[in-house]
Amino acid sequence: MADDKKTKAPKADAKGKADAGAPRDSAKVAKGKGGAANTLPEGYTPRMRKMYDEVVRAKMIEQFGYKNPLEVPRIDKIVLNMGVGDAVNDTKKVTTAAGDLSLIAGQKPVVTRARKAISTFKVRENMPIGAKVTLRKTRMYEFLDRLVTIALPRVRDFRGLTPKSFDGRGNYAMGIKEHIVFPEIDYDKAESVLGMDIIVCTTAKTDDEARALLRAFNFPFRQ
Repeated sequence: MADDKKTKAPKADAKGKADAGAPRDSAKVAKGKGGAANTLPEGYTPRMRKMYDEVVRAKMIEQFGYKNPLEVPRIDKIVLNMGVGDAVNDTKKVTTAAGDLSLIAGQKPVVTRARKAISTFKVRENMPIGAKVTLRKTRMYEFLDRLVTIALPRVRDFRGLTPKSFDGRGNYAMGIKEHIVFPEIDYDKAESVLGMDIIVCTTAKTDDEARALLRAFNFPFRQ
C-alpha cells in the first residue's frame, strides 16, 4: 500500500503543476486580449459610423419609406485589390505592393497568385501577381472616411465618380490609378506608382438604393 501511495504521489504533484500552470496560460491569453482591446479607446465609434446612425439612416428612410430600421441598406465590406503587372520580371514588387496596401488599409493583405500559366504574358502557375484585403466594421469606416475626405480630392484632374459602376446588386466598383493619393504613402519613399481597385459592397437590393446610400456618405458622384 505504501508503494501505491508513493507511486500516486508523483501523479498528484504532476496534476498540481498542471493546475498551477493553467492560470498562467489563461493570464497570458487575457493579457493578449486586453492588449488588442487597448489599441482603440473604450467606447470609440468611427466618425462615418456615427454619420450612418444619425444622418444617413434617416435620409434613406425618408427617401424610400422603409417601415423597419433593419431594412435600411448599409455598407457590408470594402475590398481593396492591387495588381502588380511588373511582378512578372521582379516578384519582390509584390512584397512592396503588399506593404503599401497594409499601410493604406491598416490590415495585413493576402498575396494573390496566378491560377494558371499564361505563356504570352510570361505568367507561371501559382506566381504572385498582386495583393488584396477585405475591410469590415471599424477599419472599413475608417478607410471610407479617408477615401472620401482625403484621397479622392487629391486625385489628379478629378471630375467626380461615375454613378454607373454598379453591378445590379448594390455593389460599387471604382479604380484609382495612383495609390500615392493616400496620406499613409510617402511619395519620396514609394518605389513605383501602383493602381488599385476599390469595391464597396452594400446590403442594398437595387442600384438606386446603393447609389443613394453612397451619396449620403458624401461620395462625389458626377451629376
